[in-house]
Amino acid sequence: MSIAPYHFAPQLKTTIWGGDRIASFKGLATDQHHVGESWEISAVPGSESVVSDGGLADGSDVGLTLSQLIERHRGLLIGQHVYARHGSQFPLLVKFIDAHDNLSLQVHPNDQQAMERHGCMGKTEMWYVIDSEEGATIYSGMARKIDADECSRRAHEAKVTGKNPFEDVVACHDAIPGDIFFLPAGRIHAIGAGTLVAEIQQTSDITYRLFDFGRLDSNGQPRQLHIEEAKDVIDYTVHPTYKSYYDNDAPVAELVTCAYFRVLRVKYEEQAEINYRCDSFIVVMCMDGEGCVNGVPFHQGETLLVPACDNVMHLTGNATLVTAFV
Repeated sequence: MSIAPYHFAPQLKTTIWGGDRIASFKGLATDQHHVGESWEISAVPGSESVVSDGGLADGSDVGLTLSQLIERHRGLLIGQHVYARHGSQFPLLVKFIDAHDNLSLQVHPNDQQAMERHGCMGKTEMWYVIDSEEGATIYSGMARKIDADECSRRAHEAKVTGKNPFEDVVACHDAIPGDIFFLPAGRIHAIGAGTLVAEIQQTSDITYRLFDFGRLDSNGQPRQLHIEEAKDVIDYTVHPTYKSYYDNDAPVAELVTCAYFRVLRVKYEEQAEINYRCDSFIVVMCMDGEGCVNGVPFHQGETLLVPACDNVMHLTGNATLVTAFV
């Protein structure tokens, strides 16, 4: 059985820090403002993706939710080993994020911590910087050693002073298009103002905020912080670097490999054939350009899901892609 790559209806999320670049990047017309995120492929309850086109030739997959789609096609769609491990729960959440203002300084629990506290998986993620304004930054990791007690004290003091309590202890990096940041659970981080990124992460929506840059919500109140929860999950190890480096000249370059996903950057002109030789779906996010994968057209800002049963990708056009599988 042949199953064509899928498009899903993007879910635009209004956020307090969101901007106006996602719609233009994706080529969408919308009256929605302060769009901080576009959830491209999601199995998060309440925000589950719905098929807009692709799949079986008779069109019977259109309108199905992602979990319904998996239940219909099982291992043919996501891979036999993936289905055996995850069932109808798609393991990845895929987004575009536009930070008009700084996101909160935050951290995510690992699987064990999240399961004990929330009954769900933890959150390991990665960012690919698509575009950035001059002076834009990424916060990731510890610049110097502190412990949980000092972390808690600093965060609580910030609620009084309003100053960034971690300015001298969290590593700050220039946000340069093409940069990669891998964020294992426990790594403190934030996307800085003026940055557009693609994000690939575990299917989880658990976030602990430590500092929110003095913002007030629509009711004039500070957003909730999670200082005590966060201090116990932070990895306070100081690493020499927090960027992930790759061969920018390679047509197919390895960006991130971890227990939850592998991510490759594909850059091609005219045509290419990519065989990952894996029993897995392939997520395809177009960073720039346009083309077709296995006969299905795409353009900048679009995301497709290539089924495991037809995951040798025959590409035409000219594009830069970020692809993910498990």
